[in-house]
Amino acid sequence: MLQTSARLLKLLSLLQTRRDWPGPELAGRLKVDVRTVRRDIDKLRSLGYPVHATPGTAGGYRLGAGAALPPLLLDDEEAVAVAIGLRTAAGSAVSGIEETSVRALAKLEQVLPSRLRHRVNALQSVTVPLTGHGPTVDPQTLTAVAGACRAHERLRFDYRSHDGTAGRRTVEPHRLVAAGRRWYLLAWDTDREDWRTFRVDRLTPRLPTGPRFTPRTPPEDAAAHVARGITTAAYRYRARFTVHAPAEHVSRYVTPNSAVVEPVDEHSCTVHTGADSLDGLALYASLFGADFEVHEPQELRDRLAVLADRLSRAAGRAKG
Repeated sequence: MLQTSARLLKLLSLLQTRRDWPGPELAGRLKVDVRTVRRDIDKLRSLGYPVHATPGTAGGYRLGAGAALPPLLLDDEEAVAVAIGLRTAAGSAVSGIEETSVRALAKLEQVLPSRLRHRVNALQSVTVPLTGHGPTVDPQTLTAVAGACRAHERLRFDYRSHDGTAGRRTVEPHRLVAAGRRWYLLAWDTDREDWRTFRVDRLTPRLPTGPRFTPRTPPEDAAAHVARGITTAAYRYRARFTVHAPAEHVSRYVTPNSAVVEPVDEHSCTVHTGADSLDGLALYASLFGADFEVHEPQELRDRLAVLADRLSRAAGRAKG
C-alpha cells in the first residue's frame, strides 16, 4: 500500500509538469506496465483529479482543470521559488494581485517545512523592494496570453501601438518575456508574416482563443529577440558601436531595456541601442569609461564631431 501511494504521488507530480504524457512514457518513468498506469489514473480520478485520456497511437493523459484546485506537489526549490515570488508580487507590474498574493503566501507558509521557511525568511529579511511607477498588466490578460503560448493556440487581440494607433492583431504566440516592470509577447504575426514584439499592457485579448498551430522556430532566443526590439526598434535613431572594453564591464552600465551587449573578444564588445536624440546617444556611448567606435548611424558620427569641438572649447575656457 505504501509503495502504491508513493507511485501515485510520483504519477501526479509527472502529470503536473507537462501538458501531455503518452501512457508508455509514464509507464517507463514509473517502472511499471501500461495497465498499472491505467489503474493508477483511475485512482487519481476517484480522488477528484480530472485526468483526461486521449485514445490512439498519439494519445496519452492530461491533467485538466476541475471544479476545484487539486493539491499541487512542489519540490523544495519550487516551494521556495513560489514563496519568494508571492512575497515580491506586491511590487510587480501585475496589477490587483497584492491581496491575493498575501492570502496564497499565508497558506503556503503554513505547510512549509521549517528548513524551507527559514530560507524564505532569511532572503526576505535582507531584501528591500525598489518600487517604481509605470504600466501595469492585468493578471487575467497575462494568464490568457500565457495559456495561449502553452497550448499553441492562435491569439486575437486589440492592440494600441506606442504612437497611440489602435488595431487588431492575429498572432501565433511564442513566449512571454519580462523586462523590469514591463511584459512583452514574442509572436508570429500572421497578417505581416513576421515575428513581432508586443507590450502586454497595451493589448486586450479576444477570447476564446483560435485554433491550434504548429510552433515555429524564432530567429534567435526569445529574450534576445525582445531585448533587441525594445532597445532599438522603437526609437528614431538606432546605433551600433564597438566599445574597447570587456562585455562584462560594459554590461554593468546597461539594463535589458537600454541596450544589447555582444562580446567581440575578451577586450571589446558591440553595443546595440537606440534613442530619439543624437545627443542622448552620444552621452550614452561615453558612459562606459572606454574608447569606442560608432558604426551607425552616420548622423551620430557627425554629431560627435560637433560635440567634441564644443567640449574642447569648453575645456580651453575652463583652463584659461
